[in-house]
Amino acid sequence: MAHPKRKISKTRRDKRRTHYKASEQTIKICPETGESHLYHRAYEHEGKLYYKGKLVSESKV
Repeated sequence: MAHPKRKISKTRRDKRRTHYKASEQTIKICPETGESHLYHRAYEHEGKLYYKGKLVSESKV
């Protein structure tokens, strides 16, 4: 197995990692309910749970 000959300093390591950044989350507006939500996430609207514009479950209150 390959091993580094010298220790890589924290500064040098962090310089290499500067380009890895989290991108902004994409928000979508549902055509069925008009509710804005994150992609690939279930969302609640008027006590009902939706996913991909379809009703998944209804809460019994």
